[in-house]
Amino acid sequence: MTRRRYELTDHEWSILSPLLPNKPRGVPRVDDRRVLNGILWRFRTGSPWAEIPERYGPPTTCYNRFVRWRKAGVWDRLLEAVSEAYDGDIVMIDSTCVRVHQHAATGKKGDGDDGGMGRSRGGLTSKIHALVDAEGRPVTLRLTGGQIANCTEADALTDELGEGDILLADKGYDSNAIRAKAAERKAWANIP
Repeated sequence: MTRRRYELTDHEWSILSPLLPNKPRGVPRVDDRRVLNGILWRFRTGSPWAEIPERYGPPTTCYNRFVRWRKAGVWDRLLEAVSEAYDGDIVMIDSTCVRVHQHAATGKKGDGDDGGMGRSRGGLTSKIHALVDAEGRPVTLRLTGGQIANCTEADALTDELGEGDILLADKGYDSNAIRAKAAERKAWANIP
């Protein structure tokens, strides 16, 4: 079977496989690599869970494993492992605003966690802030309400800057505090 562009290489799998939970009890599991490739395919294409190709296992298995791994903190561990392996010297910071799904808008209120939902001119929105390497791989991600300014989240995102790194950002991140933090970490901020 040939590897498709959404699928993990053998090298990537060798890094990620030890970080996945392994519970070999009960019914034999669908192979974790197949399921992980199915989850990556789903998010890369934006398709519904039900349309995951059969080669990745049943769509319900992919969805259930994604939810279980999210609750167990597996995705955080995977992102940390990828971030630690990062050794580039160019990083980019930006954000994107997405509308909150109509069903999420009626979620429980009052527990102090807004779930990353905020109100902006477009209605209920969330903003995804990302620090990525030169190849577009995420180094750090943050989820906030849509009304949060880019520069306020930059402090947490730029904790990963290393000595000699070049930070590329747009005008939304043009602040003296961001430039000072980059200089403090001996990095260079290229912000127009």
